[in-house]
Amino acid sequence: MKTLILSTSALALGLAASVSVANAQDRTLTISVYSFAQDAYKEALYDPFEEICGCELVIETGNSVERMAKIEANAADPVIDMAVISSHDALALAEQGLLAEIDTSALSSHDLLYPSAQDPLGNGMAVGYTFYASSIVYRSDLVTVESWADLLSPELAGQVALPNITGTQGPLTLMMLNAALEQDAGDFSPTIDSIGESADDIVTFYSRSSELAQLMLQEEVIAAPVGRFAWSRFQDTPFPFAWADPAEGQAGGMNVMIMTKDNGNEELALEFMDYWLSTEVQTRIANARIDSPANMEVEVSDEIAESLTYGAELINSLTILPPEDIIANRDAWVDQWNRTVIQ
Repeated sequence: MKTLILSTSALALGLAASVSVANAQDRTLTISVYSFAQDAYKEALYDPFEEICGCELVIETGNSVERMAKIEANAADPVIDMAVISSHDALALAEQGLLAEIDTSALSSHDLLYPSAQDPLGNGMAVGYTFYASSIVYRSDLVTVESWADLLSPELAGQVALPNITGTQGPLTLMMLNAALEQDAGDFSPTIDSIGESADDIVTFYSRSSELAQLMLQEEVIAAPVGRFAWSRFQDTPFPFAWADPAEGQAGGMNVMIMTKDNGNEELALEFMDYWLSTEVQTRIANARIDSPANMEVEVSDEIAESLTYGAELINSLTILPPEDIIANRDAWVDQWNRTVIQ
């Protein structure tokens, strides 16, 4: 009888161990991210986390419109556990009741974030993980860019790309062009009309930074607004690209982490967020020139900093369009854009 009991106990322990291994192998986190720099992210972030957690990351990419639509379409039964997205898109999802509140007590690096990144929406539904400046990249051997208004100048006609209004860079470009054209800060309508009047002189209205980079490397475009997170695409080429310092300044924004409501995978999502926000990982990502850090402890060389939106002085100098302003006006902007720009 004693032998039987020992054997049964051993069997139970064996089954428990098997279940534990199986559960570890079955841990899967589905994340929705921007499509740029995915090979670099795999090396710096995804692979190391999978090794630590014994889990699998399923990576879904796309532009903001596509990724938001997927979260909205699957609200009743989420297929995305966690996403990184612009602050205004995160606010739009939060207002639809599609996001879960983030338990920041589970994020060991939360207090190390710049204060504006700790609760960027003011409702506990997001955490900032990167800042980005937005300015104009241009071919310094062919043109000089001193103002956002230069994008609509006769000298650059037929050689400029602008971001689509529905992309992350769209509202920021509108804001800075509005300032350059000395329009009322609260009304972008005249600026959209000005873009419409120049639409035939715009090579394209791009949706992805990778699309823009290809056009500029093919020398079809010599100037365009772009986020700093894509700047390395242009630095590492044989062409003399420059980052403009326009008279009106640089726009700026923040991308944030969110969790979908009732996804059932909240614990693993928080583990991944905590890893991503850690000083170690934010430093690794910064040194790879993938994204700029929101963690204040990150230190990088002057050479690396030149590729990033790095440090309190630069971050505090950016002109940021409040997420709530974008949400309140986006439908009207898109409607006017479709009528006057995309004809």
